[in-house]
Amino acid sequence: MTTGSLGLRTSGSYGSLQQQLFEISPLQLQSTPPTRKPPKMFKEKETFFHWICKFAPRKKVGMLLLCVVSAAVFLWVLYVGKDDTTQAQGSNMLGISINGTIHSQDFSPVSAELHSNIDSAMPDNMVLNVTVVEPPPSPIYFTGYTLPPGNPCEGFTLPPPPADPKRTGPRPCPVCYLPLEQAISLMPNAPSYSPIIKNLKYVQELQEENLTKNEFGGSEFGGYPSLSQRSDSYNIRESMNVHCGFVKGVKPGLQTGFDIDESDLLDMESCQGVVVASAVFGAFDLIRQPKNVTEYAKQNACFYMFFDEETEAFLRNSSELDSSKRVGLWRTVVVHNLPYTDPRRNGKIPKLLLHRLFPNARYSLWIDGKLELVVDPYLILERFLWRKNASLAISRHYKRFDVFVEADANKAAGKYENASIDFQIEFYKKEGLTPYSVSKLPITSDVPEGCVIIKEHIPITNLFTCLWYNEVDRFTSRDQISFSTVRDKIMSQTNWTLNMFLDCERRNFVVQGYHRDILEHWVAPPPPLCAVDLKLLPNDTKTTTDSSTETVVGTLTENSPGRNGRDRKSKRHRKVVRGKDL
Repeated sequence: MTTGSLGLRTSGSYGSLQQQLFEISPLQLQSTPPTRKPPKMFKEKETFFHWICKFAPRKKVGMLLLCVVSAAVFLWVLYVGKDDTTQAQGSNMLGISINGTIHSQDFSPVSAELHSNIDSAMPDNMVLNVTVVEPPPSPIYFTGYTLPPGNPCEGFTLPPPPADPKRTGPRPCPVCYLPLEQAISLMPNAPSYSPIIKNLKYVQELQEENLTKNEFGGSEFGGYPSLSQRSDSYNIRESMNVHCGFVKGVKPGLQTGFDIDESDLLDMESCQGVVVASAVFGAFDLIRQPKNVTEYAKQNACFYMFFDEETEAFLRNSSELDSSKRVGLWRTVVVHNLPYTDPRRNGKIPKLLLHRLFPNARYSLWIDGKLELVVDPYLILERFLWRKNASLAISRHYKRFDVFVEADANKAAGKYENASIDFQIEFYKKEGLTPYSVSKLPITSDVPEGCVIIKEHIPITNLFTCLWYNEVDRFTSRDQISFSTVRDKIMSQTNWTLNMFLDCERRNFVVQGYHRDILEHWVAPPPPLCAVDLKLLPNDTKTTTDSSTETVVGTLTENSPGRNGRDRKSKRHRKVVRGKDL
């Protein structure tokens, strides 16, 4: 090997390679590889490292270096963490799809980083459209209102009852209603809040073998709910599935018992605002027409009257019903295949389950068949629901407020079998029913006058009337006895309340009449006595009737009423039956 083949250098800072080779021995030439001159940069780094190693053992310098390194690491962590947080927030709010639209969804960190780099990977001619999708708004509920200052109804108070010792029974009292225009303007645009329960469904048993009676009470129409199902129905949850009548068919009124023609069902489903409903079964009452109803209510509210085939035949014989299916303001609906033999128990179905018969209605006003409505329904809704921020209103009994007293009164009046009433009361006592006391305030009564129910159709009120109907289906049909049990069980788990207004206020907008059987057996008063004109009598009868005629006239003259039509001598009213003074 020649020196030329080795590429000898003739000059350099460290001498030429040829001179170094001649200075070393041949053994060293074979065993030691040639070394290259270290680069200048490496030398400078090595010098800096040696400098650190030289001064690091000193205490002050070491602490200073440690602080500098810690600060650098801390700043790096902050920078990386901020960058990751920004990317995570952006990925939660935005999602990029291939077509360039960004949707609101959650992404993993890997997909977030991938989407963040799409912009750099997209061609220049592609346009990225960004659309921010906001989360759905929270639901809006009606929270009530206050009347404007100076409104006559704002500070309205009931006047004291008139001092009339001869009249001690129930009577109407004044109620402050708003004008119709104001009442309509205050109608809520949103439903009231339903505490806890938001989704209410109803049990349907399409198989007949499932409708078997395992325990006491109940009916096939109600589905024979067991006691365990009854207890579970009082466990208020967000979504519930409870018995509420009509268990056999696809929808209420269609092969369920309490069957209704499909044309009537379609009309009932089209009612989407306010429904006023009543019922007469067994031709028990006369059809009473609402009064003082405005044109607005006639055009916007639904007025429905339910009755059975017996009542339909009676109305046709009396020429009150024709092919138009209307009796005055009432739209009539004939019910077939009634589930109960007791007409009063059949009447509890439309009374408590109007939300099932009118699934699209917002408000309902139920009045018993014996009552006559004399105030516009919108004024009633404003006064007892909207102004009170209540979803259900019912009047309390004018005299009784204790369930035990109400049960004794029902037994004394023969309203139901005494043994059945006693069994129901004992069952409720085992569940904790106690007599009413002031400890229940602000609840003012446990006994309602249930002939009028004002209701907003929301899940909590629908659940209340379903469970109330189940008690009526299982026990006696006297709904006043079971009312407080259902109310207290629901109120113990929720903050829901109802408006129990005075009975005298109820009597302000409905007038109670008599049942048809009482009216038919009503004894008409005798015609008034009058003097006989002798000139109109034949001549041959004047002599025979002269003495008796003078007696009558004399009697009228002697007992003629004084001023203002009252007898001055008599201090009390007397009854005359068949000519005898009692």
